[in-house]
Parts: sequence; structure tokens; C-alpha cells
Amino acid sequence: MAVPKVWVPEWNDWCPGCGNFGIINAEQQAISELGLTPEDTVIVSGIGCSGKTPHFFRLPISGVHTLHGRALTFAIGIKLSNPELTVIVNGGDGDQLGIGAGHFVNAGRRNVDITVILHDNGVYGLTKGQASPTLRRGEKTKSLPRPNINDNVNPIALAISSGYTFVARSYAYDVKHLKETIKAAVKHRGLSLIDVLQPCPTYNDIHTKEYFDKRVYKLDTDPSWDPVVKKPEEEGDKMAKALVKSLEWGERIPIGIFYKNELVPTYEERLVSSAPSYKERNPSKVKIEVDGKLTTIIDDILKEKEV
Repeated sequence: MAVPKVWVPEWNDWCPGCGNFGIINAEQQAISELGLTPEDTVIVSGIGCSGKTPHFFRLPISGVHTLHGRALTFAIGIKLSNPELTVIVNGGDGDQLGIGAGHFVNAGRRNVDITVILHDNGVYGLTKGQASPTLRRGEKTKSLPRPNINDNVNPIALAISSGYTFVARSYAYDVKHLKETIKAAVKHRGLSLIDVLQPCPTYNDIHTKEYFDKRVYKLDTDPSWDPVVKKPEEEGDKMAKALVKSLEWGERIPIGIFYKNELVPTYEERLVSSAPSYKERNPSKVKIEVDGKLTTIIDDILKEKEV
């Protein structure tokens, strides 16, 4: 991809004080410090306030603005077409855990090597503040006529139980912590989730900056906390501890890495074990046309499957 000499992103129209500003700043810093380039990085987004994240980057970057709830499917397709790319998904809690919940869960079964950044503000901010899947029952935010009657989805617990191999939480107004968490997630070999607590100053008048500043604490301040699975027999215990910790919400809210397991093979590795030619003959390395004729890019893989 040729990068223009003058990169002019779109005018950023997020509300003043929106947590998305902290997320995009941390993401840009992480990408810069990791030395990633537009040629080897793709930012994928869905619909919602977070949807235009790729448009608002001040770094020249490759971005794909996709459909509501379908960002993960696009991202997985991109990654499997070219496994050498770094693929990062930006999606809201409504986008990923509402209409996109099925894709969110099934992505965990595959463990594709991508990073999902969940913009979690408890409301559908783009459509005037309806309750999102992460808003707790009994809470009444600014634009709700009465308290929410639905129980909430726990993104950390759902990701761990679905098979995500790196699960973390951060806070949009702690840009340094979020930047380092994004870097760790991108470096992780496997499917990563970062649940980002993100105040919405326009529609969520409960989970404000003041609310989170009083409650958020870092898991790594506890010297006994160790979320990394180092051998297979530790998996169940580390997973159970992470699930219990994910339930902590109220006067204290933990942020940091809840669970990390690099012993699980990625989907790309599973493909190579099943079809060895995938490594050298994935779609990004195959010519679409040869001598004026369209090629079938899976010919070699099909031959490997012949009995």
C-alpha cells in the first residue's frame, strides 16, 4: 500500500470528553512503539461511536469500516487471507456483545491471532443512549425512561469461557496503562480481548470519570497475581481465578491482564497442520490471474485432501 505524503484523517466528531479519545491515543502510541506500518497493520471496526476509529487515526494506517456486529468476521477473513498482518478490531459493547455476540463467542473457538478492543460504555451512544449488553440490571442512565430490566453480559467471563487466550481490562482515561495493555495483546500469539472501561459523558451519567477514578485498581499491584498459564495443568486453576476476579465490581474494579495462555495453538497453526501448503499458498500469496485465466487459489489445499 502506498502511503500518501500528506495523511489527512477525517475530522473527529466524538463528543468532548468521550473515552474514545483515550482509546485511539493509546492505540496510536502502541502501534507506533511496536513499529507497525500501514503495509502490515489493519484496523477493523463495526458500527457505533467506535466505528469510525480507522477514519480518525492521526497515523497513516490501513482501515476497514464494516457492518454492525460483523467486525470480527471481516477481521478473521483478513487475517486468514494474510496471516502476516497485524489485525486489530475496534468495536463497541453493543456492536460486539449485542448483534455480534455469536461471532464474539465463536471467535474464541478458533483462537485466530488478532486483537479485539472492546469500547465498553454501557450504552448505545450513537443512537441516543439505550442500554447496551454491559449495563447492569437496575441501573438507569440519562436517556432511559426507567431502570434497565436486563442482566448484563460480563465481557471478561464470556471471553475466557469462549476460548480467548489473552483477556484483559483497561481504562480509557489511563492512556499509559491502556497503551501497554494493547502492546501486550498484539504481541500475544492468539486471540486477545481488551475490555476498555469507557465513560460516555453524554449518555451514561452513572459510570463517569469520577466513578471510575475512585474504584479502578491495577491487578499487578498484587505480587501474588499471576494470570499466565505456563503448563497445561495450570489452565483450569488460572481460568477459575480469572473468572472469580471478573465478578469484582462495585467499590473496587480491577484492570490489567486476567488470563494469558499461549499453549493453545492458533487457528493459523491448525490450518498449517491440516493443509501444509497454506503457509506458502495462503490467498495473499496466490496470483488471481495467470496468462489471462483466473486461478483457483485452493487447488493445492484440495489436492492435499484427496483420498
